[in-house]
Amino acid sequence: MSDLDSDNPSAHIKRQTTAALTLGAIGVVYGDIGTSPLYTVKEVFLPATGVALTPENLIGAVSAIFWALMLIVTLKYIILILRADNRGEGGALALTALAANAVKHNPKLRNFLLLLGLFGATLFYGDSVITPAISVLGAMEGLQVIAPSLEPFIVPVSLVVLVMLFVMQRWGTHFVGKFFGPIIAVWFLVLGATGVAQIVQMPMILEALNPMHAATFLWNRGPFILAAVGAIVLALTGAEALYADMGHFGRKPIHIAWMGLVLPSLALHYMGQGALLMRDASAIENPFFRMFPEDWLIPAVVLATVAAIIASQAVISGAYSMTKQAILLGFLPRMDIKYTSEQEVGQIYMPGVNWILLLGVVAAVLAFRSSSALAGAYGIAVTLTMVITTIMTFFVVHDAWKMSTPLAVGATLFFLSIDTFLFAGCIIKFWDGGWFPLVMGLTLYLVMTTWSRGRELVVDTIRRDGLDLNAFIQHIDTGTPHLAKRTAVYAVANPETVPQALLHNMKHNQVLHEKNIILTVVFENEPWISNKQRIKVERLSEHFWQVWVRFGFMNTPDVPKALSLCAEHGLDIPVFETSYFLSRETVVSTPGGGMAQWREKLFSAMTRNSGGVVEFFHLPDNSVVELGTRVQI
Repeated sequence: MSDLDSDNPSAHIKRQTTAALTLGAIGVVYGDIGTSPLYTVKEVFLPATGVALTPENLIGAVSAIFWALMLIVTLKYIILILRADNRGEGGALALTALAANAVKHNPKLRNFLLLLGLFGATLFYGDSVITPAISVLGAMEGLQVIAPSLEPFIVPVSLVVLVMLFVMQRWGTHFVGKFFGPIIAVWFLVLGATGVAQIVQMPMILEALNPMHAATFLWNRGPFILAAVGAIVLALTGAEALYADMGHFGRKPIHIAWMGLVLPSLALHYMGQGALLMRDASAIENPFFRMFPEDWLIPAVVLATVAAIIASQAVISGAYSMTKQAILLGFLPRMDIKYTSEQEVGQIYMPGVNWILLLGVVAAVLAFRSSSALAGAYGIAVTLTMVITTIMTFFVVHDAWKMSTPLAVGATLFFLSIDTFLFAGCIIKFWDGGWFPLVMGLTLYLVMTTWSRGRELVVDTIRRDGLDLNAFIQHIDTGTPHLAKRTAVYAVANPETVPQALLHNMKHNQVLHEKNIILTVVFENEPWISNKQRIKVERLSEHFWQVWVRFGFMNTPDVPKALSLCAEHGLDIPVFETSYFLSRETVVSTPGGGMAQWREKLFSAMTRNSGGVVEFFHLPDNSVVELGTRVQI
């Protein structure tokens, strides 16, 4: 049997060609940052930023955008952060696990990093709501450029497109995904070509390549510098996707795609928008669509809409993956997970998450009604995530990679100062919509920490009130209970105590099975656990075995498939002669003790509404017996 699981996408990267992976990375990884030109330059020159539309400011603003892309995306993410992979995986939770493991000798610091990383992960959900809304609205605003009379239709048509996008999620993205790469590649080629067409007419914009123009532009903003920075940061939205999607494509394809196509296309296009505005200041109403000849406007709107949908798909799929990881790490209750592809385990659909996201997106579109209004909410979540990523990376490079302290501190302070500057530019838009992703993130953070703490209290209560397993087995072995000729698997969170389902079975049915498996499922703070590391078996007596099954937070928790590996350890578990006995806990909140009363009631409600154990662990429907028990916390 292979050392690596068949459900590990990272294990199959090398089997695909670099060209295919690069094309896929262009479609999935860069869709979000690729749609930023729809609104970024326009936002820089809004009246609220105080930036006058002069040639000097245009060169300075484009220079600031270009060098932000170079420093944050190219240097920080492409060259440095992508090296901090967790067994090939990236993203907020993967980096959190890596950083926490690097400081495991310091429990307090480890817990702090886990909570900080969890908060960073929750911010992604705000991005998953805002990205579809702002991208589709930005694309649909091209209707107004085609004909001003179409302006009233922008919001309704955007809502129709978004609802269709979320409804289509149930069929998976495997088929549509094949076209993501080519379409976004065409999108970037069009961005580059339209940019070149404008630069040729106004080559003076090429002075933006000089970083001194960016420095001068920002210095001249004076007290309005943060307003300008808050607009420029819109060009960086989507940068975190480079790291989050590393496990699907690998570092090299993401690197090639950025340096070979995405960065040159974005640089040329932003300079092209600057060149256009130097010739025609009236184009500021919508500089992106004014880049196109009038006859090309309709195809441009169609292409922009498709690109916006693909950019939205990337963050929606990311929200599913993030939720699955959070469930396996113990921060969310079980939810219904549907696998939409027989070949790609990473392609999942979560109905509950899907409809919650749709409600959030519809609410955002109806509340803000334009890409400019939504721009106030965009950026805060992204830049705060960048700050958290930089902090996490310090502990990886310093404690895990053993980089010298002066070098690690110096590099961290350099990037942290830039990230903090960008975040400050966004936080001033708090009352203009910036509160939206922060409130959403904090709410989710509260929910996740409540669930995690609640599960700890439940396990502590079971351990305190439960019977010692070894003493129970010794007592059973001295008697002569009636034996049923089947195998019973009892799932238990605490392997030291007798499963409640076992006690209920003996009390009500007065029977013990010939083989009794005390099963404990452990989810590790690492993405993948190989089959060789999956199972641990210990024989306790003639009729009892203890089995530990380990999963990573990217694995599919298929318990019957994992138990089939017990045969290699001398324990045969016949599929058609095995029953699974589960304890369904009813949590009762009591005054005092563990958590505030309202958090205990929230946890109790989450427990009642959590997804089924049978579906989550892929247990056979006709072999499961559920027995209830009440647990006070």
